[in-house]
Parts: sequence; C-alpha cells; structure tokens
Amino acid sequence: MTQPAFLADIRKGYPELDPDKDYPPLQLASLRGKVSAAEWEARVDCACAYRLVAHYGMDDLIYNHISARIPGTEEYLLNPFGLMYEEITASSLIKVNVAGKVLWEPDFPAGLPYQFNPAGFVIHGAIHEAKPEVACIIHTHSLASMAISSLESGVLPMTQTSMRFDKIAYHDYEGVVLGMEERDRMLGNMGDCEVLMLRNHGVLVTGKTVAMAFNNIYRIERACRSQLMAMACNSKLILPPQDVIEKTNHAYRPGTRRPYGVLEWPAMRRLADRLDSSYKH
Repeated sequence: MTQPAFLADIRKGYPELDPDKDYPPLQLASLRGKVSAAEWEARVDCACAYRLVAHYGMDDLIYNHISARIPGTEEYLLNPFGLMYEEITASSLIKVNVAGKVLWEPDFPAGLPYQFNPAGFVIHGAIHEAKPEVACIIHTHSLASMAISSLESGVLPMTQTSMRFDKIAYHDYEGVVLGMEERDRMLGNMGDCEVLMLRNHGVLVTGKTVAMAFNNIYRIERACRSQLMAMACNSKLILPPQDVIEKTNHAYRPGTRRPYGVLEWPAMRRLADRLDSSYKH
C-alpha cells in the first residue's frame, strides 16, 4: 500500500485546535438507529472496552488505540485523537477503511477538529487488513507493559496468569510507528499470536471479539505487573517445569474450556454501566 498523504507530512495528522476556553463537555449526536445493528453493537462494545481499560489503569491520557472491525466489512472504528478513554462513546468513534480513508466521523464542536491518530492507522490498519478474523485490537502503553517490553526476558511463565499464553510475539522498536514499511516486519513477527510485545514501547493484543481482546489485555497486564513485583524483591524467581507450564496452558486454551472473555463480558458490561453508562451513547 502506498503511503497516505497524512503520513507524508505528519503535521497534517495532528489538527490545530481552537477550543472554547470554558471547555464544555462534548455532546455528540447519537448514531443509534442510524447505522446497522451490527455496527452499533461493535461501537458499544468498543466504547465499553475504552472505559474498562481506563478503569483498570491501562490508559495513557489521550494516547493509544482500541479498534473494532464492523462485522462483514473491511471497515473499523478508531478513537478520535484528543479524547480521553473515559470520554469515548459509541457515537464518537471514527469509521475508517483499511486504506485509511475516513468513512464517517462525528460532528465535533467548532475548534475541535479531532482526527484519528496516524500511528493508530499504521498499526491497527495493517492487522485488520491482514487478519480478517480479528475483530478487535487493543494497544496500550501501561507502565507494566512498557517495562516488560524493555526487558530481555520479556514475559516469563512464572504465574498461572502468564502461563495462559502459550506463545507471545516480540517486535523490535524502530521508532514511532509512522512508516508503512514497518507493517510487514511487524506482521511477520506477530505471526498467529494474539499478544505482541512491542519492544521498548508497550503491548498489543487481538481478539476474535471485543470480549476476547479485552480479556487478553487484562490478563497480559496482570502478568506483567506480577512479574515486575516479583523481580523487585531481589530474590530468585521460581519457574515451574516446562511440562507443568504446558499442562497449565492446555487447561486454559479455548478448545479445552471456552473462548476467553465470553463468561466475563456480561459482567464487564454491567461494571461499565455502574461506572458510567454514557459509553452507550
């Protein structure tokens, strides 16, 4: 794919803002009933994932991205670059295609011409284009994932939580991801893994549903946090024998039990409703 114009001059990817200095809350028109039922469901689930990532402390101001494919299409949803995760709603998500063309965007207030983050398109667009089975991608810069991504060891199979992942991919840091030429290398390193540690950067997970992707980011985050806590104790880490690691992983595989996230997602939606149900707007 050729380099889109907004990547040729990166300044065009970041709008010039002239906000109302009273900073009133955003009040965007709802898309409910104006898009297909499948798209609306994808929007609500995606917005819910943004709120949950913020709730569990995995967000980073206005940065990073969660994308959700609109079922049966090559179109996906991305966050407007400038909104905090706690502000994301179903109707605030921008719809783009795999070429980076904006198909729909909210009518933001004057002075706030928010766009999607160019780096989000480079990373998420590459995966959505190459992997039609992926419905959701979550990328974070949490403190724990940035730290583990910078360690030579990467994620260690030291806890039951980390042993859930039978394999984790790694992609070496090449700078801020703004070049289309990095896409093939990233995809090659990712292979068929659902978890990609971006060295010196953070982590990226995928899922066949938003529920599965959220479960992946929640679990890998806890694996990273627990590893850092153990390593900080300045004591030798105890790793189970390889056959125990494999046995544990087998017990957690979707084919053995159930797809990840399916049981948890209704409870996660109820939690999001209790916290702030405005994500459904």
